[in-house]
Amino acid sequence: MKPNLRNFDLEEIRNFLKDLGEPSYRGDQVYHWITCKAALTFEEMTNLPKNLRKELDKHFSLSLPEIMELQADEEGTTKFALKLEDGEIIETVLIPERDHFTLCVSTQVGCAMGCTFCLTAKSGFKRNLEVYEIISQVIIAKRYLKEKGVELPLRNIVFMGMGEPLANYKNLIKALKILEDKRGFNFSRKRLTVSTAGLVEKIYELAKDFPTALALSLHAPNDELRKKLMPVAKKYSLKDLIQALKAFPRVKNGRHTIEYVLIKDVNDSLIHAEELARLFKKLPVKINLIPFNPHPELPYERPEEEKILAFQKHLLSHGILTTVRKSKGLKISAACGQLRRRVIEKVLTPDTCDLKTAVRTGAVL
Repeated sequence: MKPNLRNFDLEEIRNFLKDLGEPSYRGDQVYHWITCKAALTFEEMTNLPKNLRKELDKHFSLSLPEIMELQADEEGTTKFALKLEDGEIIETVLIPERDHFTLCVSTQVGCAMGCTFCLTAKSGFKRNLEVYEIISQVIIAKRYLKEKGVELPLRNIVFMGMGEPLANYKNLIKALKILEDKRGFNFSRKRLTVSTAGLVEKIYELAKDFPTALALSLHAPNDELRKKLMPVAKKYSLKDLIQALKAFPRVKNGRHTIEYVLIKDVNDSLIHAEELARLFKKLPVKINLIPFNPHPELPYERPEEEKILAFQKHLLSHGILTTVRKSKGLKISAACGQLRRRVIEKVLTPDTCDLKTAVRTGAVL
């Protein structure tokens, strides 16, 4: 099987072309095609000599994951179930904002963190995604928006999809550098957000290797409750996490994000809000409250709206910037792991061929 060219950064592409006797600017041209222009074939690269296009095609692939299913709600939130070359399925979600789109990207097939409120965790961990499989999610989203004639730009990338990004550290860093590269995708660092369940050592490494916007998945204001919800908390205490957060550089003096899934009668009381306020009162953070997105296989419920707003109000009264994530995708299985689970179940049913035909012909788009 030919390696996918999106696995390589600009320097590696330049070096390959140099070995072919090509000037370095050819590498820049190729890199531009596979990033900014989201090329699917080498034939599209019309400013390259034909013999070079053939040589590249002989050595490399530009294939993208197959869109197994696509769901979009009336507000424009779009979720993709993507089939990889080995048959594994991942998810990526395109989210409309006021003046741009945000893409929620996966970094692993499944997840080993075992968080009790996450459907992906129930499927277990399969493998890390390769660099090109991470980048391909961005390519698919860009092409989708272009084909739909959408004018708003894809401006933000959040590594909050399937998997723990810092557990796929090497590939994550390379993908981040490709996404930031001004000669390629040219995403601003402050528009690239890495979420983590709290792998403390890797947070310190990320601070050295690629300080970018950081989001900490907290979900509990004390160690005891956090251990019940997130097994990773048995290794890393809140004290350890806070210290790592304090040491992490803030991109352009921005705020670190604290992700907090609000679960009915589990972590949504005003006592929990007060504990959370004491943890972060003097730190430059933004707390993002995420009302739980229910699923029949998970033993939790979404809090009532008045309870969500009371929780937010309590944090705001302590001077902590607190937002409530607008519920998007409730009608399209948008919580992590939901669409993947549904597609896997479909693949095992007799109407699989009809589904694939519908995807290929665009009937489900």
